[in-house]
Amino acid sequence: MRKPITAVTTGDPAGIGPEICVEALTKQEVYDKMNPFLIGDETVIRKAMKVKGIDYRIHLIQDPQEGIYQRGTIDLMTTGSYDVDSIEYGKVQKLCGRMAMDFIMKSIDLGNNGQIDVVGTAPINKQAIKLVGVPEPGHTEIFQDYTHSPYALTMFNVEKLRVFFLSRHISLQNAIKFANKEHCLEFLTNIDEVMRGLGFDHPEIALAALNPHGSDNGLFGTEEHDELIPAVQEARQRGINAVGPVPADSVFWKMRKGHYDAILSLYHDQGHIACKTLDFEKAITITWGLPFMRSAVDHGTAFDIAGKGIAQSVSMVESLTVACDYWQMQQRARARQATVAAH
Repeated sequence: MRKPITAVTTGDPAGIGPEICVEALTKQEVYDKMNPFLIGDETVIRKAMKVKGIDYRIHLIQDPQEGIYQRGTIDLMTTGSYDVDSIEYGKVQKLCGRMAMDFIMKSIDLGNNGQIDVVGTAPINKQAIKLVGVPEPGHTEIFQDYTHSPYALTMFNVEKLRVFFLSRHISLQNAIKFANKEHCLEFLTNIDEVMRGLGFDHPEIALAALNPHGSDNGLFGTEEHDELIPAVQEARQRGINAVGPVPADSVFWKMRKGHYDAILSLYHDQGHIACKTLDFEKAITITWGLPFMRSAVDHGTAFDIAGKGIAQSVSMVESLTVACDYWQMQQRARARQATVAAH
């Protein structure tokens, strides 16, 4: 099976994104699994290489087919000319927001045109993109809107855990309101579709509970009885192997021990804390539902250490290689489905 063509957006130029991207492309394991190229600014990339002590050739490309894709050369696609001399490490700047968005939009154009298979994204700064009028709160919403995808599911991958999120960047109070039957059923349905697309014939999906001990039959809240249990029951009636709600203090441990194929976490911190405590550097994000695979590191721009050469690329390497592993799973599943259909 061929290697996926993988675009890597370099994120906010004032953060650690360019550093971790260039360092990731020094790793042979990256090239073993994919044909990667960066989307960014040449001057910023050269500065990041200097900061990291990397002496590689830069090969400018206008089309992914022009890439050399060999360790020792960094294939780079640029998006325009910028006043990069004005950029200061570690500060929120409008120019950096504009550049980060240009890199993202270039990757979306390539993906929508079928020129790439995977996009890996370095961190952006939410304040910086707001300065240029971006209404979406983050990467996931941007990718969903500009690919016109029916949904965009966020999934954390770390060790044996696959944790999907019902809600992300909203207040806890609003997240509780969002965790109703309608939304849970919708997400369970979409997760089932994603997992079947990876080759799981009848994936078991655990819905995390909201209240302590799953409310202990109503002692600690009514959300389980009123919203979560009905969502699981209706999902099962539709042929989805949903279980729960499973108390959140045990559901992640159970999956790590071999139970379940996926977990639906109800809100941001419920799943983030579990996954990042297990392995902060190797907890990465996959976005499902787009016309291409998209992955991301699960840390921010780290303005406090940007430009110091101490940022590590462990999470970036993990996000790229894991995404390509899932891409290969999709291709194998599609090949099997095509074979079955042909017979």
